[in-house]
Amino acid sequence: MKKVLSVIAVLIIAAGIIFAQSVNEQKSGQRTLTVYAYDTFCGDWGAAGSVIPAFEETTGIKVNLVASGAAVEVINKVRLEGKNTSCDVILGISDDIADKAYDLLESYDSPYIKTIDERYVFDAQNRLIPYDYGAFAFVYDTESGIQPPTCLADLTKDEYKDKVILIDPRTSSVGTGLMMWTYNALGDSWLSWWKTMTENALTTASGWSSGYGLFTEGEAPIVISYTTSPVYHVMWENTTRYQALLFSDGHETTIEAAGIVKGTKHRAEAEAFIDFLLTEAQIDLANANSMYPVNSTIELPAAYDYAPVPERIFTGSSDQASELLTLWTDAIVK
Repeated sequence: MKKVLSVIAVLIIAAGIIFAQSVNEQKSGQRTLTVYAYDTFCGDWGAAGSVIPAFEETTGIKVNLVASGAAVEVINKVRLEGKNTSCDVILGISDDIADKAYDLLESYDSPYIKTIDERYVFDAQNRLIPYDYGAFAFVYDTESGIQPPTCLADLTKDEYKDKVILIDPRTSSVGTGLMMWTYNALGDSWLSWWKTMTENALTTASGWSSGYGLFTEGEAPIVISYTTSPVYHVMWENTTRYQALLFSDGHETTIEAAGIVKGTKHRAEAEAFIDFLLTEAQIDLANANSMYPVNSTIELPAAYDYAPVPERIFTGSSDQASELLTLWTDAIVK
């Protein structure tokens, strides 16, 4: 009974806070917007440091930015808060987990959707609207002296024994992206590739940070990452040592999107924020996230000359990813 009363008390307090915020907003005349985003976006090196102040200055809308963990945690936070949520916009939801968020969101047919290449618009109802995208790729160290591979099958050769770092699909979105890539590129032989590579690779890291860290420390000359990874090294380290490899069998994409939460009382402000992400914020988002802007009219900095755009791309659904992960686990995990 005490637990029930405690929960009721928390809900009452939360409702009171939201009501008080609404009253204060009405009194001050200040237009506001609450955005839930993943931690990296909100961090010291994240895009929020430039995007949010620019949006506030341009529109006069005050943003309450809430760091909410990883993208899945952003979704879960809104779901748990239910009708009491103060969130107006969620940001950073990738296409491979999109189906977990759709029921929480309202459609918005932004006039700037027409600037997005249709390959990256994954929700026909525009509940989640893309703002940047990336393509998974293997990055290699040009100072290693190795002959760079040209396709996924090359990596299984003896010459690359202990020279490749993979990432686990069970614990990382980059690993999931690699899994989807091998399935879409190799068809029925995708699991055979993984069985060979678990023996040929130096290691299968649990996450991108640990895997890429081993790579930059010189433990292996090839690592799974993004075609845009070299942009960071060019912009912040002034080096072209690390380069992304375009493979003949195509590349898997990942797309980040934002959506307007159902029942928002700040619909106009939310729409203005989405529109801003698709226009003035595109360069800042691309630079901070080391991703490509979805707005096809954006001119990129020179550093992006080292982020080649694949001609052949694949995309997959979150349902498909779940099914493949079960197959992968049964076949690969001992």
